[in-house]
Amino acid sequence: MNATSAAARAVLAPTQPDLGTVKTHQQGAWSSGDYAIVGTTLQIVGEVLCEALDLRAGQKVLDVAAGNGNVTLAAARRWCEVVSTDYVPALLERGRERAAAERLAIEFRQADAEALPFVDASFDVVVSTFGVMFTPNQDKAATELLRVCKPGGKIGLANWTPEGFIGQLFKTIGKHMPPPAGVKSPALWGTGARITEFFGTQASSIQLEQRDFVFRYRSAQHWLDVFKSYYGPLLKTFGALDPQAQAALTDDLLALIKRFDRSGDKTIVVPSEYLEVVVTRR
Repeated sequence: MNATSAAARAVLAPTQPDLGTVKTHQQGAWSSGDYAIVGTTLQIVGEVLCEALDLRAGQKVLDVAAGNGNVTLAAARRWCEVVSTDYVPALLERGRERAAAERLAIEFRQADAEALPFVDASFDVVVSTFGVMFTPNQDKAATELLRVCKPGGKIGLANWTPEGFIGQLFKTIGKHMPPPAGVKSPALWGTGARITEFFGTQASSIQLEQRDFVFRYRSAQHWLDVFKSYYGPLLKTFGALDPQAQAALTDDLLALIKRFDRSGDKTIVVPSEYLEVVVTRR
């Protein structure tokens, strides 16, 4: 009886993912291709976020999961003291190249968003655009953002929403290559409910604003070619599928673009909703 009950509980218990393995696979995905090719097109998001945060010259700013440094550069242009971090060395190098071209003084450090190498309350402002949302252990990453932010400081995020174009891209990819059981969708970071869960008890205020970033490419095929070649998650997904499955994924992606495209011509103009978050630390 006891053995039977134990077996039943084992069947009913939710699967606990190996988050360390998930992180290793994710790091491999983001290290493949060259995300900077896509990331550079998102620069306006970093600029808008810095304005939403009302940054002041001289503030110490940490960019977490910075990629090729969109918010990093935007904050440095406002005379902030910026530390830019990511766990992909190649992306940090792209950020260094951009900073050197603009002659901006920025510190670049390799770091894991779930275990930031900084003491408590080190920064006036902590930011991330389309970065920290991809961490496997979401709660741990959110705790780290709070830990390194000074009391009275701000946390600024830009996160794709589940309903927007990139959120639906995740869903489409998952249809063809399901994520590990038990891993939470990164698009949860694009919901007010999840943000409140992360930060509500430690925040004096949370400001949420839904915005659109607009993807502008020569054609649907041009977008697909760029993302297949340079956007790690999509590159890895195509690489893992046989030719027939690749064709099916291609059809679904082109249909997704058609659903969101508002160009009216041969180019594509695809709005992608994201949630802009400004948390003031208690």
